[in-house]
Formats: sequence, structure tokens, C-alpha cells
Amino acid sequence: MIEPHPFLAPDFQSKEPKELALLSIVSQSFFQPFSVEDNLLVILTALTSGSGVGFNRAMLFLTDGDRLRGKMWLGPRSAEEAQSIWKILSTPGIAYIEIIEHNRSLLTLEADSLSRRIQPLEFSLAGDNLTIPVTALAKNEILLVREASREMFIDPRFLQAIDVEEFLCVPLISQNEVLGEIVLDNAFSRQPIQPKDIKLAGLCGLLAANYIFTATLHRKMIGMERLAALGEMSMFIAHQILNPLAAIGGFTDQLLAGPADETKRRRNLEIIRREIQRLEKIIFELAHFLKVEPKTPAPFDPEPEIRAVLQALELKAAAEGRELTSLIDDRLPPILGDPTYFGEALRNLIINAFEASPPGGRVEVRAERKDATWVVVSVKDEGRGMPPEVRSKLFTPFISTKDRGMGLGLLYVKRVMDACGGTVEVESEAGRGTTFRLSFRAREERKLDA
Repeated sequence: MIEPHPFLAPDFQSKEPKELALLSIVSQSFFQPFSVEDNLLVILTALTSGSGVGFNRAMLFLTDGDRLRGKMWLGPRSAEEAQSIWKILSTPGIAYIEIIEHNRSLLTLEADSLSRRIQPLEFSLAGDNLTIPVTALAKNEILLVREASREMFIDPRFLQAIDVEEFLCVPLISQNEVLGEIVLDNAFSRQPIQPKDIKLAGLCGLLAANYIFTATLHRKMIGMERLAALGEMSMFIAHQILNPLAAIGGFTDQLLAGPADETKRRRNLEIIRREIQRLEKIIFELAHFLKVEPKTPAPFDPEPEIRAVLQALELKAAAEGRELTSLIDDRLPPILGDPTYFGEALRNLIINAFEASPPGGRVEVRAERKDATWVVVSVKDEGRGMPPEVRSKLFTPFISTKDRGMGLGLLYVKRVMDACGGTVEVESEAGRGTTFRLSFRAREERKLDA
């Protein structure tokens, strides 16, 4: 027997705190800097929370061209493990990163073969004689299947893999684009799927579909932005490199033209060396900027990284006649990001502050906990400050306030902050110095019981 259900029932009124908590967790996927796979795993976890919703396992299929392919299958291996999952989700103040880490541990368990069972499965989305699970996508309906072994409209490979008599197919469709499907069952508890569970699954399906659509659109936009930036960069590099190359070529020709007095020969060689050094600097800055690779943010202790950067720059500050001071909260929690990129971004800001400050000026570095969610690292200088028209272009590539600057340093900092889900803010006023604030997501140190 197969029953169709609408996505949004008009009488849906969730009064269960657990259900609201699950929807809250799922909705966070839109704002977290983790991979699409990690965020989808959180959605599957929200649907496989034992007594919290009523489903034991969640199977995810994603579309690939005109094919529907098995991606991952998350769920407990017993009724006891189902209760354990809900216990984790109901932990007061649980952080999103902790759910991510728990999910990864589940998928890496040697005994977990669920995902391996469905990843070889794929189904055609084309044709007229479609079978379940594709039927739900073709009709854009949630399908509740009971007495599955008696149904002739179920693909036998799928039925063999899922090996239950009752399951729920939730299509993932957004903006009329077919994106995938979630299949849910109660393989261990054997509890019948209730109408309220179907309604909640429909809401989660809508959220998951819109998350996948948004993430895909974001990747496309990033690709377009990269192409546009590549064009700008090519023109800029050509301009930057042609000038020193022209100087090198001209003075080399003079040396090759014939004998010259020692003074002229030495002058030409010094000019050539200076222009080569300028080219090396251009190449170094470009390589430094381009090496930022998106990584899944991981928690780390920021204090040792901050102190390492400060120690490395103390000699530079003294040599340039500037004062470098710091005020670091001694109880900073771990933050999400990459420690190497974090250190490079902070170093970048401090060196910029040195260059902006007058001789004898002070550069102050602070690190403090803003609240339970954020840690702020700031760098303040005593320079001339910036008017609004300059601040608005700070993170535009190839625009710099320095002579012969490439305008990539602050863009590098912004790329680092974007990659870890943080923010960078600038407070500046002409004649009153500048403060850069880097805000990182904090993570409480707390162990979870699996």
C-alpha cells in the first residue's frame, strides 16, 4: 500500500520541544561553514534521533545528471544506539561542531556498512516506467510505503538494500530542480510511521532541499567570481610585471651594447637587481594569497598561535621603533578555523599596523571572549586612520593604500575568515587610527558519550 502526503499540512502545530530542537539544528545548516556532506549528515542525524522523532535510519540519494545515486545512510545499529543518538542531541547547549564530530565517528565505524550498501545503487530519472524510490521525485510527493514486499512498483535492488516492510520517501526538490531524496525507516524499533513524523520529515526535506540548492548556487557564484577575479588579476599582473621587465630589458641592452665605465655598469646592475627583487615580491604575494584553500574548520587553542606571532614580530617592532603590546584573555576557549591561516592573517594585520603607525607609535593586540559564541582578536594602530571611501574598498583585490602595494593582504585575511565562518570588521577614522577585529566561532570543550 502506498499513500501520498503533502509537504506542508495546514494543521501542523509542533508542541514537542524535541521536535523544535531538531528543526533548530537542521536550520543551522544554512549558516555553518562545514562541507555540504557534513551539514547533510546533521540533517540525517536530526531525522534518526530514536524516540525524538521516530525514525531509526535515514538514507540519502542525490541526483547526478539524469541519475539518482546513493550517497550515505546514517542510523544506529540497534535500538539502544538510537536512544544514544537522541541523548547526544538533547545535551544542553550542544554545539553544531560536536554533532559534526559525532556523525563522522559513526561513519568511520568499521562495523557500519549502511553507506556501503547503498552507494552502488543508482536509478534513472528518465523514462515512463519509474519505480520507487524515483517515483517520489517524479510526482514530487512524500510516499509512505507499507507491506513493501507486496508492491510491484518498487525497484528490487532498492528493496533488497533497505530490507524493511515500511519506509518513507521524501523528495528533495527546490525551485523546480530535482536534487535528491531521503528515505526513512524504523528498522530496529519496528514502530509504525506516524502522521506527525511524516509532517516533520516533510519540513526537514524542504530545509534539506533548499540547503542543497543554496549551497550549489553558492558554488556556482564563487566560480563566476573567480573567473571575473582571474581576468582582473591577469590585467593587473601584466601591468605590474611589464614595468620591471621593461626596465630590466632596457638596462641589460645597455650593458650588452658595448664597454661602459664601471660607474654606469654598476648602476645598471643595481637597477636590474632591484627590479628582479620587485618581481620576486610580486610573485611571493600572489602565491601567498592564492594558497588559502577551503578546509573544514576544526577547533584549536588560539593563545599559543597568538603568542608565537607576537614573539616573531617583537624584533621587527623594536627595529622600526614601534611598541607592540598585547592583552590576551587567559581563559580563551578553542575556536574554529585553521591555526596556520589564523597565524598568517594575524601577522598580516600586525605588519599593516606597523606600516600605518608613526615612529614610536603603539600597536595593540587583544584577544578576548565576546560571549558564549564568539572570540574576538583585534589589532589597533595609532596611524592616520582612513576615511569612509577608503574603508569601503579595503577588501577589493588589487586596490592598495600603500605605494606599490598589490592590495592582496587584507583580501587574504578576509578569505581566511570566510573559510572558517568568521567575520572581519574595521573601525577607523581619519586622524584617529584603525582597529581590525577578527571574530571566530568559539567551541566549548566538552566530551560527548557515544
